[in-house]
Amino acid sequence: MIRHYTIALALMATVAANATTVIVEEQEMSDSSRVHDLDEVVIVQQSKEFLPLRQQPISSTVMTSLEMSSLGTRDIRELSSFIPSFVMPIYGSSYTPTVYVRGIGSRINSPSVGFYVDGIPLISKSAFSTHFYEMDRVDVLRGPQGTLYGMNTEGGLVRMYSKNPMNYQGTDLRLGGGSHFYRTVEAAHYAKESDKFAWSWAAFYDGQNGFFKNTFLNVNADRYDEAGTKLRFIYKPTQRLSFDWITDFQYTNQNAYPYGVQDLETGTVADPSQNIQSHYERNILNSGLNIHYIGRGFDFNSNTSYQFLYDHMLMDNDYTELDFVSLSMHQRQHSITQEFTFKGNQVSRWHWTTGVFGSYQWLRTVAPTTFGSYFKTIMKMNAVEKMIYGQVFQSMAARMGEQGAAAAIERAGGIHIGVDMQVPGDFQTPQLNLGVFHESTFDITDNLMAVIGLRYDYNHSEIDYKTNGNMDILFSILGANVRAQAISEFSRHEKSNFSQLLPKFGLTYKLGNGSNIYATVAKGYRAGGYNFQMFADIIQSDINTLKDNLQAQMMTIMSERKDITMRVEHTDADYENLLNTISFKPEESWNYELGTHLNLFNNSVHLDLSAFYMQILNQQLSVLSSEFGYGRVMVNAGKSYSCGVEASLHGMLFDNHLSYMLNYGFTHANFKEYETGEGDSYVSYKGKTVPFVPQHTISAMADYRFSLSNPVLQAIVLGANVSAMGKIYWDEANEYSQKLYAVLGAHADADFGRVKLSLWGRNLTNSKYNTFAFLSKATGQPVFSAQRGNPFQFGADVKIHF
Repeated sequence: MIRHYTIALALMATVAANATTVIVEEQEMSDSSRVHDLDEVVIVQQSKEFLPLRQQPISSTVMTSLEMSSLGTRDIRELSSFIPSFVMPIYGSSYTPTVYVRGIGSRINSPSVGFYVDGIPLISKSAFSTHFYEMDRVDVLRGPQGTLYGMNTEGGLVRMYSKNPMNYQGTDLRLGGGSHFYRTVEAAHYAKESDKFAWSWAAFYDGQNGFFKNTFLNVNADRYDEAGTKLRFIYKPTQRLSFDWITDFQYTNQNAYPYGVQDLETGTVADPSQNIQSHYERNILNSGLNIHYIGRGFDFNSNTSYQFLYDHMLMDNDYTELDFVSLSMHQRQHSITQEFTFKGNQVSRWHWTTGVFGSYQWLRTVAPTTFGSYFKTIMKMNAVEKMIYGQVFQSMAARMGEQGAAAAIERAGGIHIGVDMQVPGDFQTPQLNLGVFHESTFDITDNLMAVIGLRYDYNHSEIDYKTNGNMDILFSILGANVRAQAISEFSRHEKSNFSQLLPKFGLTYKLGNGSNIYATVAKGYRAGGYNFQMFADIIQSDINTLKDNLQAQMMTIMSERKDITMRVEHTDADYENLLNTISFKPEESWNYELGTHLNLFNNSVHLDLSAFYMQILNQQLSVLSSEFGYGRVMVNAGKSYSCGVEASLHGMLFDNHLSYMLNYGFTHANFKEYETGEGDSYVSYKGKTVPFVPQHTISAMADYRFSLSNPVLQAIVLGANVSAMGKIYWDEANEYSQKLYAVLGAHADADFGRVKLSLWGRNLTNSKYNTFAFLSKATGQPVFSAQRGNPFQFGADVKIHF
């Protein structure tokens, strides 16, 4: 369960006066963030913190491998349902993983939560929804973590750790299958060749036919396949020096965005029905080298990483059967990070950590928007066709009569208009981030501890965009073809710099038996940047203006039979207005928190309570483009606030046969200042609830282990779990919402020692709920669409260790 004890430095009592023993002693002292859980030992070396999470002034959750196995979670999105105030719903595609913590978050651009895997920071949001590889432990830290971890950790931090071959050896094999043709296989081998060298290798494949059918195309709308492999080498040439190199490659191929139209009166969501099957394909490589050195008086840690992402997304951007508009997006990203950290390792009342961090991300996005046949139909200007036909007919009828004019026009090929339009887009958005940080912990008394930290964070963002709208209109007038072309082009390079000081103050008072109360004040920060998904909307507005001008020149085109080209000329003032549209400001917040970590009943029960209040300036929100809704943009609300409470209870009963967990989070997030539009379109959202943030997050689990004396079947485990969340508003005006819903799961395991068989079920009551919903006007008519949550599913897993 989620229980933490500092491993006693027992070696200090038996230290011999030799160098080897001194090194071991120093290593134990410097590695004071090791964690000992009641049901298993999880050893993780932290490069920055000194104490276990429950001894720090912070609200956090630690999930062990046993708990994740019991819950049957396969990635962080499924695990998030059992963490208070932490939301990462499954919808859309792996391209758009969304995280909301304590009332902040967004679908696009700057994330609100930082992610680390085995010490490697994940720079791209598209990498957040990756496969769990035999995870040993997952830490979720709530509240700003910017002092030690920099920008985009305003809501918190997620740290994932896979099994370490220095501590765990053998071969693991997992096979699984379930309804909707769920299938999975995972193999891993951990080997410790000597005290100096260990290595591991793992590979996996996952697939499922999906839960929803695209009824228009008769294909599975959320089918997916993913596979990957991971390699790790650990080399310790001396007891002071160690090298840890990890490389992980994963491939994802999925049908995506299974949105169906929702009836707002009944709440019923129809099956997806789209003329283009949305799709997402991703290749992602994460590679990192950790170097750890134990010096005299300090620990040194270097983390170097390289990340590569190449993906392709195809989206039916109107989400309907109409062949209206679609978006194809290719991303190619290279990222490098480097961090150097020094941490004191002497026994003292002063503990310190200091370091520097740098990252550079190069990202190119090619995102053409394609307008289909239905768009071309409504753009053909049938009224203009009739107008031209009428004028030609009247002119000819005066000479040859009405019947003769009609016959002549028909013989000459009539009068027709054809339209073709496309909006190509090429965007380069590099980012540079630099940070310098320090944090000190002072043991003021034996019971009172103070934490003071400060970070200077600098971010440089650029956008180099080249995009245009090109509408060709071909007039066929009595057999003669005339071409009219309307062009709107945008091309420019913009850049911006942001810098922040991120302080942190904390007090912890020890109550005895490992319990404590704490108070924390910390500043959070999300970087600003640039939007580019809304250029199709901007260009469409320009094209409509040109189209109106074009209609005024129809008589000239008809009489002179001469091609015409019309362009929108953009001035510096136009580009300045465009910059205001595509750019968004950094989000800043102050977080105030009170909490306690209590160990009760002889450490058999752990109770964590916290209350928080956040003041947020320029909160970043992801909204649909205002006029046509072809893409999403990041905007800033003026001011908002978020407050709430979090509670976690974990324990064991009946001689450790029954393990249980209860979690609850309440979040009240409201706008204080947020206005949009002008004149008749002016709207104020003051007092409205921030969208996509659940007011309540509730979860519980219980497992009972029946130990058997049978030498073959050693134990039977029966378990159940439930997760619930809501109410969730889907828009800033709070007109649409998802009420509180609950999802029930259960499992039954047979433990044969080296072989474990598990039967499981998810959403046993087949609860109906939406994981995401939105109002789109892409076709010109408002359509409310939603993605339903996954229905009832069952299956079985077999795990083998040898």
